[in-house]
Amino acid sequence: MGLRPVDVDAADNPEASMLPKRIPMSRLSLVERPRRLRRTDALRRMAREAILTPADLVQPFFIVDGKGVREPIASMPGQHRLSIDLLIEEVKVLRSLGVPGIALFPKIDDAKKTPGGEEAWNDDGLAPRALRALKDACPEVMVIGDIALDPFTSTGQDGLTEDTSWPGMKDTTPEIVNDPTVAALVKQALCEARAGVDVVAPSDMMDGRIGAIRQALDEAGFERVCILSYAAKYASAFYGPFRDALDSAPRGGLDKKTYQMNPANRREALREVRLDIAEGADMVMVKPALPYLDVVAAVRDAVDVPVAAYHVSGEYAMLKAAAANGWLDGDRCMLESLLSIKRAGADVILTYAAREVAAKL
Repeated sequence: MGLRPVDVDAADNPEASMLPKRIPMSRLSLVERPRRLRRTDALRRMAREAILTPADLVQPFFIVDGKGVREPIASMPGQHRLSIDLLIEEVKVLRSLGVPGIALFPKIDDAKKTPGGEEAWNDDGLAPRALRALKDACPEVMVIGDIALDPFTSTGQDGLTEDTSWPGMKDTTPEIVNDPTVAALVKQALCEARAGVDVVAPSDMMDGRIGAIRQALDEAGFERVCILSYAAKYASAFYGPFRDALDSAPRGGLDKKTYQMNPANRREALREVRLDIAEGADMVMVKPALPYLDVVAAVRDAVDVPVAAYHVSGEYAMLKAAAANGWLDGDRCMLESLLSIKRAGADVILTYAAREVAAKL
């Protein structure tokens, strides 16, 4: 690059006294000028590398029993717990906006919660009834069913709890047991398959559950049902509003750190992803999204199946709270956040903002 200095003449320029005597000439001999591609809106749109469309989005819904029920969720502005009839109305709007799929999360009455979570595979339970109604009303909409026990267990855990101590052992703290939990998750996946689900999404992080669910689905004639594995689900602090929405926070002193991943780990995510794909996962997910964009990018580079990322309740709630206080432009920041997830490599984005963003896109 060459710079050609020029003299500044005070007589021709009254402000020359405020400038240095010799300044670089405005025309630089540059080979590359990246700003050329930013000069107009048309150029910027032509040169953009990542494009966010409604087809990239999945809207999660919280459902409850009843009719005509729309309960606002205080920690998630704009989100509600919906009865099945109102859920169908919302899904029809999403369909018209070009959003291809939804994910269902049932809020279960405490009276139906048990240590074993047996309501999870009740064919007349809330989730199966919602699935059947959706498939009758909107058969073309993709429905993802959550496969996890925490909405159904009295402990709020994704797994079954047992006392695994032996005689003379001082520490008698109950533990989340892996293999019995997998057996329960298989029952839940089969229940949702019978109800017409398109995709089962095990979000529990138990070892071996993808292979067990795939085998059970195939043997029962549900080989068309896809598996979206929550392959890299972290023990994150960003899930708080979601747990408020479902009243599914852990109870009894146990946390979820023995099965959800350590937020410090990235290589472990790749190991989990490889294992789940080997067991039959059709798609894999990273959860949360924004604090783990490096993991999203690493997974995208490592695998050849679709990669999903979950823009979780805490990420959504932060933007909504900041916007409500006038600290941020909420619409622009939401779009920018989702675009960053797409840019990192996500093919599918689960976000509570799917409807509002699709309307703007």
